[in-house]
This record gives sequence, C-alpha cells and structure tokens, in this order.
Amino acid sequence: MEAKIRIVPVNAVDGAFLDRLALCLEERFLARARVERSLALSRSALNATRGQLFLSTLSAKVLSAHPEQDGALLVLTDFDLYKTSHRFIFGDADEAQSLAIVSLHRLRPEFYSEERDPNVLFQRTLKECVHELGHLFGLKHCFNARCGMYYANSIFETDNKTSYFCETCDRRVGRAHR
Repeated sequence: MEAKIRIVPVNAVDGAFLDRLALCLEERFLARARVERSLALSRSALNATRGQLFLSTLSAKVLSAHPEQDGALLVLTDFDLYKTSHRFIFGDADEAQSLAIVSLHRLRPEFYSEERDPNVLFQRTLKECVHELGHLFGLKHCFNARCGMYYANSIFETDNKTSYFCETCDRRVGRAHR
C-alpha cells in the first residue's frame, strides 16, 4: 500500500465512525487511510443568508491547516455545503489539490424526516467518500447507476448505488495507482 488517504474531520465527528470509514476506504482503494487532527471551524464561517458553508471557504481553510501534499486529503463535515453552480452538494473533489470534501448534513436520514439510523448515515457517507476519492484517483463519472462513480443528484440515487466501483471503473482505478 503506497497510496495514502488522510481523513480530516471538521469539528467533532465520532471516532468509531471515522475508524470504520478508514478501514473501508483502505479496502476499496488499497491505500493506507489515517484520521488526522480535526479542523475547528466556527458557525460564523457560514453564509448567514443561506445557513450553508461555501465549498471554497472550507477548501481554503483545510489547505491552510493541512498544507503538506502527502496523499489524498478527505474532509468530512456536518456543515451543509454549496458551491456557485449548485444549491447544495453532498461532496466535491479538487484533483489539482488532491482534496475531497464530503458533507454529512444531507446524508443523515433525519434531514429527510426519517428516523435516525447510524448505519444508513455510514453507508451514504462511505458511498460519497468513495465517489469523491475516485475522482482523486483518476476516475470520471460512470453511467452505471450502481457504480460508486455514478453522479447522484438526489439521496435516492445515492441509496441506489453501491460503495464499490463497477468492473470498468475498478480496472481504471487499478491502473491509476500502479
């Protein structure tokens, strides 16, 4: 395992959740995954009108706090994220910076007035992390609705896909890190 995934939680994210996520990501990417120190971020960073955090604001703060370019950086936050062209995003990847960001906010069943379910939250988070990290490992969006690289426009599409790559994407990611 030569590739590295550095997981950076923003504020408090459950340690057992992060450890479980790291193990799953190691298995998916054949890369060493480790949880790094969390980044403290005040609610004052949110857009006061929207009640959301602008993706570029979070990216700049993360890169400032973690400037070393040692592997892929995966950021997990509870803040609801948006970017210029989207009302909200589950996550995003910046291949040039080797930075992937995933928001748990809209992955929580409670957001959709469903009962709290830690396993549903974990599975959704894993799928979105696999998707965004897939971009950092050289993959593009896939047309297979079950593939981890399928672009999910809704939580229903996230729930429908798996946290694994289809055969084609799996071959591509295998070539990307050799």
